[in-house]
Amino acid sequence: MARLIELKGITKEFDGEKVLNSIDLYIRDKEFITLLGPSGCGKTTTLRIIGGFEKQDAGELYFDGVEISDVPAYKRHVNTVFQKYALFPHLNVYENVAFALRLKKLPEKEISERVSEMLEMVDLVGFEAKNVTTLSGGQQQRVAIARALISKPRVLLLDEPLGALDLKLRKDMQNELKNIQQATGITFIYVTHDQEEALSMSDTIVVMAKGEIQQIGTPTDIYNEPKNAFVADFIGESNILDGVMICDKKVSFASHTFTCVDGGFGPNEPVDVVVRPEDVDVVPVKKGMLRGKVTSVTFKGVHWEIIVDIDGFKWMIQTTDYVAPEAEIGLYIEPDAIHIMKKSEFSGMFGDYSSFSDELDELSDADAVD
Repeated sequence: MARLIELKGITKEFDGEKVLNSIDLYIRDKEFITLLGPSGCGKTTTLRIIGGFEKQDAGELYFDGVEISDVPAYKRHVNTVFQKYALFPHLNVYENVAFALRLKKLPEKEISERVSEMLEMVDLVGFEAKNVTTLSGGQQQRVAIARALISKPRVLLLDEPLGALDLKLRKDMQNELKNIQQATGITFIYVTHDQEEALSMSDTIVVMAKGEIQQIGTPTDIYNEPKNAFVADFIGESNILDGVMICDKKVSFASHTFTCVDGGFGPNEPVDVVVRPEDVDVVPVKKGMLRGKVTSVTFKGVHWEIIVDIDGFKWMIQTTDYVAPEAEIGLYIEPDAIHIMKKSEFSGMFGDYSSFSDELDELSDADAVD
């Protein structure tokens, strides 16, 4: 796919605080790309700059090879769906969807055909005469999507559009949005802090933190090959430990030397070690590479989530077998379950689940510009 949008050295400050720090990013035509990160990481600011609602302090923004930094929002081939759908309460469903076409003074026959096409796409046929204030949250969102798509933009910007929906409806709409994107061939740029949304819908994920891009890749690459401790922690659960790369395919952590599949590090180089909770096998103590005491057990529906204290470090393990609290257990880790990362500014900040609640509190209390 050809490059449609390019951001080169994009920098933005608010009140002296750098929200974006020289961002470089390209977005391909017909791509579903997600900007993912916690509050304050700069993802919404990036979206607003692409849409023309904010202007960068430095850097260049290209659309189809043309620099558009000075092009006003209404002249860009871009539409936006916000978390608050901003529907017109005095208009019914049909007129909300038709609004952009009426501004263009298109013939009534064409308006009718295109509104019908959009309502069929978002599964709202038969709702034409309903007042939007009587619709459910999911139905209102579908109206907002239809209204945004009816003018056939090249790009649709979606700023946490599922945030106001309940869990089941959110999952349903994830599938619908992906299907709509594939059916229309429109480039979707999606902003969220929800890693499940990003993993389930995206062709490409851009993980952001502190106004910088930490990693760009497919959902599989981002999950299986995180670049640093922040990405490993933010995408799924991770046990992240200090380690030493003794030599290629040999790493020492948790007072044990393990065989792994990584190489290319210096002899005895300090590293971060990532082990996903689902990749650890619970075994009898005598068969374990590591041993520890279970400090908590939580049933998650399809698996048990257990916290294991090993020499003061709290491991998270996900297993389909019940393990009793206070039990002594062994842990066995296959070589391909161990992922090695270079040390970064995020080293030592994540991965010990004694601090898990504190991390969540910090995220929920964040009050930075996004």
